[in-house]
Amino acid sequence: MSSVDEILDEVRAVIEPNKPPLDEARKRLRLVRDAAESFPGALRTYRSGSLAVHTMNKPVTDGDGGVVLNRTVYPELGPDGGGESPDAVVDQLCRHLDATVRKAYPAVQIRKSKRGPELHFNAPIEDQDPTVDLVLALNRKDADGLWIPNLKTHEWDASHPEKHVELLNGDSESFRSIRRRVIRLAKAWNKQLQKPGTSSFELSVWAWEFLDAGTGVAEGFHTLFASAAARLEAGEPTHDPAGVSVDLRLLLEADVVADRLRKAANAMAEALDASTDRERRRALTKIFWDHLKDESVTPLRNSASLLRTGAATAAVAL
Repeated sequence: MSSVDEILDEVRAVIEPNKPPLDEARKRLRLVRDAAESFPGALRTYRSGSLAVHTMNKPVTDGDGGVVLNRTVYPELGPDGGGESPDAVVDQLCRHLDATVRKAYPAVQIRKSKRGPELHFNAPIEDQDPTVDLVLALNRKDADGLWIPNLKTHEWDASHPEKHVELLNGDSESFRSIRRRVIRLAKAWNKQLQKPGTSSFELSVWAWEFLDAGTGVAEGFHTLFASAAARLEAGEPTHDPAGVSVDLRLLLEADVVADRLRKAANAMAEALDASTDRERRRALTKIFWDHLKDESVTPLRNSASLLRTGAATAAVAL
């Protein structure tokens, strides 16, 4: 008989990233950061995102980081300077990175994303070709955090990605391990949806906020769903854990996301209360329909069910 944690381990085995593409993503991010450190006026670089907080799932898609510029070298740049937009300096940074990175990756293409250079290496490993997103940033003059560019509006936004990494990598080693497993499972659930309702970062913030030391993976997973659903049902926002940027934004309407979270929480409660392996697995397939098979459903029974309800019922329900 399998426990809920053991069945969740089956999901974790499916989403576990392979070492070669994971190592390659880290290598590429390190290369880009090294190149950025020689950009005129660079103060430091940093890591951010899933690689930095150890919550990457398969496939390995990207490595995130940033380069912080010295405001005295760019006195007109940003809200604390002359208000100059970030566009021109991002173009300069793209050209600077290209000169170095192309030596190691001749087919690299550098584009501009919302926050800075986005590097596409065109060198797949195990059918995965992780990109690197590098955010150009300035220290804020009289406040914590950074100014980071919004190249869509040609303005600057306040953020604190370095603090986010510090928070998510904080606490005891055992608690960090549990939290990371919960986040990776939550990201896998979210990715199954045709239109995810929340970002991976917001799922990570919920795990950081709602999980307590001493909880297990299954209980923590239920807590994340139930607590996040309750917050949205109450009409409450999720604040930036670093206290710098604006409240986190959902990708869909709050009532839609709350309904999904509540159904997932109910399915986890059902799994935790189940007395048999079949009941536990059936409950968990309501959450991980792409990753688990309900062994109690025979092909004939499953075909009849699909005729009655449609093949997408499970996905729509959550």
